[in-house]
Amino acid sequence: MNRWKKTFSIQRIEPYVYLLPALLSILYWVYRPLIQTFELSFYQWNLLPTSPKVFVAFDNYLRIFSLPDLQIAIWNTFIYMVGLWPMSLLIPLLVAILTDQTTRQYSHTYRALIFIPMIMAPVVVASVWRWILHPTNGILNATLLNFWDLESPIRFFSDMNLAIYSIIFITGWKIMGFSMLVFATGLTGINREYYEAAAIDGARRSQVIWKITLPLLSPYIIFILMISTLFSAEWSFIYINVLTQGGPLQSTTNIYYILYHYGFQTYSIGWSSSAATLFFIFFGLIAYGFVKLSQRFAYYDNE
Repeated sequence: MNRWKKTFSIQRIEPYVYLLPALLSILYWVYRPLIQTFELSFYQWNLLPTSPKVFVAFDNYLRIFSLPDLQIAIWNTFIYMVGLWPMSLLIPLLVAILTDQTTRQYSHTYRALIFIPMIMAPVVVASVWRWILHPTNGILNATLLNFWDLESPIRFFSDMNLAIYSIIFITGWKIMGFSMLVFATGLTGINREYYEAAAIDGARRSQVIWKITLPLLSPYIIFILMISTLFSAEWSFIYINVLTQGGPLQSTTNIYYILYHYGFQTYSIGWSSSAATLFFIFFGLIAYGFVKLSQRFAYYDNE
């Protein structure tokens, strides 16, 4: 009896022993910096070891949203969120549905071509697009000047009205392959008997897509919508940093770039930490809302 209890106890503990290294890594590399960020949000400090930390309580939180550059960054972040939806959600969904009915060989070719940008390094992507969209040496401006009578080249990264949309386009072009792969995976998991039954009933292609395909893809659609909303500012950070540095006149900055600016350019670590803490809570609430949305509106085939 005691031997059986000992064996049973070991069997219960053993899975947690295997998980222990991963849990310790997560605690050290994720939650430890998170706690330190929350702690630093109550101090005024410039990151220098010889400089003392000055406790300011909630002053950083009270002052942070009165900063004009942060207000601009919040508004631009909203533009990035909404602006990425067509290229992260609508176009990949359309391409995945249209190529799903082609032969396996050609559908794989289409999807591979669209997925290629996803595996490219972001800095390389930024450099390539900087050359393509360059006002004097860029291939796009050279083409436009040859076919249209433009008074001057289009300055995609120095025009306040175009710069943010240029960053959105490059970011969307980069992540479009990932979204399409997710939707293609969802389409593969749909039972083909539904389509056969719809064909027997004489349903049109549009009816099949609207009544069968889209409902069964709803978990994937909500998932892509969630990560596109949550990570749009993070995905675009590298292109802002390489191509525009938040300019012209802060027209392309977002919350991630402004946090980087506060923390590592002006060394206002208190402002950066307090803003990061508030945005962590805000995005956590958005993620919770999407989870609830998925529980209510996502349709699964096994239900």
